[in-house]
Amino acid sequence: MGGVLILLTLWSWGQPLICTCGYVQIWVNSIWSSGNSQHIADWYTPSHMIHGLMIVPLGRLLAPRLSLNWLFAIAIVTGVAWEVLEHTDWVLGLFRATNVNQGYLGDSVLNAVADYMFMLTGFFIGSLLPTLWTVALILLLEVVATIVGRDSLMLTTIMLIHQFEVIEAWQLQIKS
Repeated sequence: MGGVLILLTLWSWGQPLICTCGYVQIWVNSIWSSGNSQHIADWYTPSHMIHGLMIVPLGRLLAPRLSLNWLFAIAIVTGVAWEVLEHTDWVLGLFRATNVNQGYLGDSVLNAVADYMFMLTGFFIGSLLPTLWTVALILLLEVVATIVGRDSLMLTTIMLIHQFEVIEAWQLQIKS
């Protein structure tokens, strides 16, 4: 249901269904590629999985009596909300203000729905793992995305709040 809501909303707002290049790739390996955020998965996929993974341990910590069903509802609502909010002029403007995202026009509908599905995958993995393992997986995904992909949930969040030249310079070192 959430994926359908994302699909209908973004499509009605004019986002392309698939990459305007006319084909679909499973993985785009560079944050600098014109296909980034247009195909099924990319270096931002771990950040969506982390979003889902974080819901269970945070729920266990902040509201230990909340059932898994309620946490799942939170995952659905926050996942849909993010994919829609991410495509508002306000958030797109914030992204475009960073070097990594200059010229960013938003995700294709396919990528946004895939991001949502990866978030739900993270939620289900987090619901099966002990909290310590979930936190370890979150850290592993962050570290790999940061080192290899040169961007991650943490770096994106930092750069949206305040742009640091040292981070921008480091990210630009591998621009191809």
